[in-house]
Order: sequence, then structure tokens, then C-alpha cells
Amino acid sequence: MHSSGLIELEAVLAVARHGGFRAAAVDMGMSRSALSATVAGLEARLGVRLFNRTTRSVSTTEAGEQFIARIAPALADIRGAMEATNELRDTPTGTLRLNSSVGAAQMIFAPVVLEYLRRYPDMKVDIVTERRMIDIVAEGFDAGIRLAEAVPRDMVAVPMSGEQRMVVVASPQYLQKHPAPQVPDDLMAHRCVRWRFSSGIVYRWEFARHGEAMTLDVPGPITLDEPLLMLEAARAGVGIAYMGMFHVAEDLASGRLVPLLEEWSPSYPGICLYYPSRRNVPAGLRAFIDLVREVIELPGR
Repeated sequence: MHSSGLIELEAVLAVARHGGFRAAAVDMGMSRSALSATVAGLEARLGVRLFNRTTRSVSTTEAGEQFIARIAPALADIRGAMEATNELRDTPTGTLRLNSSVGAAQMIFAPVVLEYLRRYPDMKVDIVTERRMIDIVAEGFDAGIRLAEAVPRDMVAVPMSGEQRMVVVASPQYLQKHPAPQVPDDLMAHRCVRWRFSSGIVYRWEFARHGEAMTLDVPGPITLDEPLLMLEAARAGVGIAYMGMFHVAEDLASGRLVPLLEEWSPSYPGICLYYPSRRNVPAGLRAFIDLVREVIELPGR
């Protein structure tokens, strides 16, 4: 076989998995033109076209589907053999690909990711942050990091934090001009920093106390979808914000922000690392999981 045969086969699988060359090139760590040339070179030697290409779409040909069905299990076996050998090394090597929300990545970056790179200098970490949930297997990630309630049920989940808490906050400057709300309904007369989900739906603030629960579609002059921007708006006195304690802890400690309605603030499940259930977990991921369990302190552990 051609010396670059394995790369070519992995390239074909990546294009088929992503349904196009752009995302597959990112997955492979190649330029789009280099990936296209790699696949075209293999097609030329095979004497068949594996993909139908147009300016708008890429799809597998019948020959391509048959070829992929044959090579996918073989490449899986090869990867398994390589991972089994990797586990015999003193330290793992390779690239760990993680998909995470921005907030979750911020929470674990210093205590876990940076420590992981220090302990395992032969490993590289590739983190993609985005708000939308994806199929981590289909898009070529080793694991994901999300709120526990969002983890797919067919995944193995490893807790990375205890319960988190939401908190209503405002700047001292804002509270000098507006009376602090005493109950959640008071927020309807305030200026609030509204929060939009990636789906486009504006979040209704949730409150609970002594078995009583309510949600409010609060009014406000600005609607944002990024926690760091929401934090900046609250600091600037634009309005009252509703955020996770992780994002505002330093501001509360310094007095830049003031907590409100504390007895009404609910908690929610923390974040989890999750990955597909399989017999042979890659050595790099196994080392990451072990580190998470070592450095993350959870209640009851």
C-alpha cells in the first residue's frame, strides 16, 4: 500500500462522517485543499470515485459506501491496537479532543487541563467550545463536558463538580438608583439583563423557595447569549443579571456586584465529562478521567 495509505483512509472516513471537506479538514488537522488532494489521490489509484462533489454538497457514491463499510471496522481495529500499545507506555501520547460549553471549559481549565498538560507532556489537548449540543462521536471528539442534565443517556458520565447555584446580582451603582427587589415579582419593575439560549429562546428566570417555584420572563434593555457579556453589563449598571455563581463569585467577593433574592436562588446539577461506552478507552482519555477524579473535590467523596 502507498506509504500514506492510513492517512488517506482516515481522510475518507472523516469526509463521510462530516458530510463535507471543510469540517473534515478541521478534524484531520489539514487544510481543505490538502484533504481534497489526499482523497482525490486515493480515488485515482483505486480507479473509482468515492464521493460525488458539487459546489454545495458532498455525498458518498455507491462504491464509496461499500469501501467505507469495509475499511471502517479495519481502521477501528488498528486504532484499538495502537491504543493498547499506547497503554504500555509510561505516559500516553496523542491528541485529546474535547467539546465543551464555554462556562464548563472555564471551570476545569486551570485545575484539570493545565495540570494534564504538565503531567503528560506527550499529549496535546484540542478543546472546541460552543453552546450547541453535538454528537461527539459523529464529530470526532473523545469526550464532551456539559451540565449533567444535558448529557445523553447512552454516555458514560464522570462528575466534574458538585451542584451549582444561580444567583441574582446587580452593581452598587444600579442599586443606588433602584430599590433592591424583595421578592421575584419585583423584578418585573426593574431593568434586567436578559439571557437567550442558542435555540433563540429567551430564558425565563427560575426561582424556588420552601417548595414554591416560579418562572419570570423579565423585562430589560438588553438580551445577550454570552455569560461574559452579561457579567460586563451587570458590572456597568445596565441592569440586574441572573447568572451561575461560578461567573460572579469574584465580583461578589470584591463588592463589584451585590447578591439579591438569595433565599430564592435555586441550585442545579453540576458539569460532567462524558464519553461513549466502549471496552477500550483511549489511554489519553483514561489519564484525563483519572486526573478529574483525583483533583475535583465533590461532596461525599
